[in-house]
Amino acid sequence: MRMRRKPKLESRIDRCAHLLVSEPAMLRGHWLDTFDFDELQLELGCGKGLFTVETAKREPGKLIVALEKTANVLVIALERTMPEGLQNVRFINGLVDDLDTFFDAGEVSCIYINFCDPWPANRHKKRRLTGQRFLELYRHVLRPEGEIHFKTDDLPLFEFSLMEFESCGFTLSEVTYDLHKKEPVGIMTDYEIKFHELGMPIYRCVARKC
Repeated sequence: MRMRRKPKLESRIDRCAHLLVSEPAMLRGHWLDTFDFDELQLELGCGKGLFTVETAKREPGKLIVALEKTANVLVIALERTMPEGLQNVRFINGLVDDLDTFFDAGEVSCIYINFCDPWPANRHKKRRLTGQRFLELYRHVLRPEGEIHFKTDDLPLFEFSLMEFESCGFTLSEVTYDLHKKEPVGIMTDYEIKFHELGMPIYRCVARKC
């Protein structure tokens, strides 16, 4: 079902305009120089921005760039970030397919993929953000030894992803099938908090570029 457009969407986004990079391709190869940081971390599908904000607070010396394709959702992330006064966060309203037009080779140190659409039907597996087509994009923009941090609540997607990471030459570490079994670990997304409260296991791994 198509999401209804939020009231006053354009004006709400305009109020947060300094956080939104309207022409990211213009910064390709120059993100760190432009914003005066030594490291760039990228979040794919930031949703309502809880993980984005908390990561930026924890990593004040790193530039956090969050990508979100849906403006209705992005505006919530922007408005959540605004009152924090964070200087190390920027957002892109765009598609993962265009990563190599937004970022140059080796420009990104870490990519976060949290609770992406599992696209369970086999005919849709090319749309999975942890499939080979996208992993080749990530490999291009990641620096040597750059990492992908992946979390999901979907076991079939997780097992598919582990195989894809390895087949594409990434080294796996920190593989867990129940991240919060003993206690909450790390920064959670909005979805993750709900899943954890329902007692659902969270699957996580780190894939390192070799």
